[in-house]
Amino acid sequence: MEPLPMFPLGGVLLPGGVLPLRVFEPRYRALVRHCLANEEPEFGVVLIERGNEVGGGDMRHSVGTAALIAHAEPDLRGHLYLITLGMRRIRVRSWLSEDPFPLADIEDWPEYPGEAGAVAAMVAELTPRVRRAAALSVELGDRTGGREQEIVDDPVIASYNLVELAPLGPADSYDLLCASGPLERLELLAAKLGDIEAVLEFRLHAG
Repeated sequence: MEPLPMFPLGGVLLPGGVLPLRVFEPRYRALVRHCLANEEPEFGVVLIERGNEVGGGDMRHSVGTAALIAHAEPDLRGHLYLITLGMRRIRVRSWLSEDPFPLADIEDWPEYPGEAGAVAAMVAELTPRVRRAAALSVELGDRTGGREQEIVDDPVIASYNLVELAPLGPADSYDLLCASGPLERLELLAAKLGDIEAVLEFRLHAG
């Protein structure tokens, strides 16, 4: 597999997710131009462990998501506005050059699908809980309301849809990205959700 251009960020892109980006740093504008010259304009997104998105010198996690550029539009300042789609999970084997933009030797990291009936049951159980937690988070001002998150039929992507909808921080989202498959991901999400629900309900009634 060819080395993949990499875009370290302070958030987690999940397979099946949509990530808008405004690209202004010169090396990442070069990365986008490089990607758009290919038939499939993809780059990898990984969560920054420590450091900043701008200027380099960051510490990066090793698991991420391949992002497909679905739309790119420049502005008068030369900044680029992107709409990217999370395609599949990847794992970084080694970091390569940082010049003119970060490159990594990566491998796809397939999901262990698990038993379909158990996954479907967990999706059905968790969907109303996650939707309520997301609505409470909006009501309490923690996040803004957005489009209604669709939960698709595919069990792997459905597990990621629920992670994206849940009011989680980047570290928790990364933990769930790293689960072996949808059933383990949903079980971990259920455990995290219990604590989140308790805090949200307490804040709602305390306020």
